[in-house]
Amino acid sequence: MVTDSRGARAVRAAGRLNSPRAAVVEAEFDGTPREVNRQTVALVREEWRVVDRWWTEEPVSRRYFDVVLQSGENAVVFRDEERGCWFTQRGA
Repeated sequence: MVTDSRGARAVRAAGRLNSPRAAVVEAEFDGTPREVNRQTVALVREEWRVVDRWWTEEPVSRRYFDVVLQSGENAVVFRDEERGCWFTQRGA
């Protein structure tokens, strides 16, 4: 448990670092990202799906991609299949 107010602020800030942010993604016909926020995807390292809470009124259905951009930057992007939107998310 954090009792120091500076520590509490640090925990809140760390949580925001991993928050999904809207992304502009151009995808191939199969849904694989070709561009992320106007940067060309050089390599798709991994792909996975998350399907959860299907039994609730707020199901989660996402298709994730771990990519390397042409600049050398690593990024994780996902398509929220329930909302039809793309997001980027950084690791902790």
